[in-house]
Amino acid sequence: MTAYEGPTDLFINGAWRAGADGRRFPVLDPATGKLLASFAAAALEDCEAAVDAAGDAFPSWSATPPRERSELLRRVFELMTAEAETLAAIIVAENGKAWPDAIVEAKYSAEFFRWFAEEAVRIPGEYRGSPSGDKRIVVTHQSIGVSLLITPWNFPAAMAARKIAPALAAGCTVVLKPASETPLTAAFIVELLNRARVPAGVVNLVTPKPVGPAVESMLADARVRKLSFTGSTEVGRQLLASSARRVVSTSMELGGNAPLVVLPGADLDVAIAGTVDAKMRNGGSACTAANRIYVHASLHEEFLARLTDRFLAFTLGPGSTRSNTLGALVSQRERDKVAELVETAVGEGATIVLGGADESSGCFYPATILKGVAHGSTINSTEIFGPVAAIVRYDDVEDALLMANDSEFGLSAYVFGPEGDAVRFAFRLQSGMVGVNRGVISDPAAPFGGVKQSGLGREGGFEGILEFLETQYLSLPA
Repeated sequence: MTAYEGPTDLFINGAWRAGADGRRFPVLDPATGKLLASFAAAALEDCEAAVDAAGDAFPSWSATPPRERSELLRRVFELMTAEAETLAAIIVAENGKAWPDAIVEAKYSAEFFRWFAEEAVRIPGEYRGSPSGDKRIVVTHQSIGVSLLITPWNFPAAMAARKIAPALAAGCTVVLKPASETPLTAAFIVELLNRARVPAGVVNLVTPKPVGPAVESMLADARVRKLSFTGSTEVGRQLLASSARRVVSTSMELGGNAPLVVLPGADLDVAIAGTVDAKMRNGGSACTAANRIYVHASLHEEFLARLTDRFLAFTLGPGSTRSNTLGALVSQRERDKVAELVETAVGEGATIVLGGADESSGCFYPATILKGVAHGSTINSTEIFGPVAAIVRYDDVEDALLMANDSEFGLSAYVFGPEGDAVRFAFRLQSGMVGVNRGVISDPAAPFGGVKQSGLGREGGFEGILEFLETQYLSLPA
């Protein structure tokens, strides 16, 4: 992208506008450190205005026929599909990821609008007689209300789409708060919604500085009835505490520390391809990324050799060069966190097989493989969020299961092996999602979410729209 020409302001009540106090903040290209844009910073009064707009628009939008909501979402899908390359270029510019990852994200994001366009007209209900025969039971669903959506920087388009689409399909109005590292992607998606003729106030975009007081203020507003957050478990705990004061409904997609287990007898062609997908998708900056890789002793040496060959094929460089397959991390801070984890791992006894820190400019970190990693070590217990494969060798399958489940997180997991063995192993994993002999599991048609401290609720699938609906029961005469 030579220059960004899209919106750089807040979107409130159907109009782009600067923040009330005129402040702006820089959006940088992590591959070069150059300024991409100066984005409007939202003051508290801007956030209040966004909630006002969403609150005012809610009665009419929730009463809009499902077919009309569906058709609007379908228009967004068509616009986003047509503009996929433009969206991908924006993602590359402000997030730093490689072009192949960005274009996949752009197309994946559009699919949420198509999926929930179809779900908008299929909101379930129920009618039945009571067992005692004294009443008729009617179960229906109502739009929950104004929804605050907080999204991260690692998938700036997909996370926004995965929240906005079901909220609008359910008849909710929204206030979107994207990560300050990646507001341009969010602004472009909101502009597509504007072009699709979303009514004023139904979708609002704010980028508050500082974030904490603004989010607290919005959660304290009686009209805000839903919080959907994707981010770290630490921040999620704080938001849960804030939401508890008014018993705000929450959906939380939090941290992950995904295990990947290679069982005895696994097909290494399948296991290596799946490991590369599970570990290196998005340069490893994914909550679903394989973080703890457990390989049976019988396959360990060949697995390492073949994985090294695959990692050597990655080309590190700016995503603006479309042939590069591994881009920059989103910031120097994130890059330094990954480098520190690798240094600590070596200090704790691991050996670098490939990669490790170099002197590259920008926020780049090379594809890296560590062997001799101990279960429970720092890198094994920390979400890496970078292109580092940390391999643990094991001898006993039952020990591998205990190690895989030995985490406070339970978002995703992966298992490779003979089909029957792998499926039986998968059912025993404490994880909301499991890939069996495959390394990519996300799908708009499937429920996305975790157990334990990886979150609450589900996004996508049939369940995704229910997060933005309240269940109502009517008791009628028999």
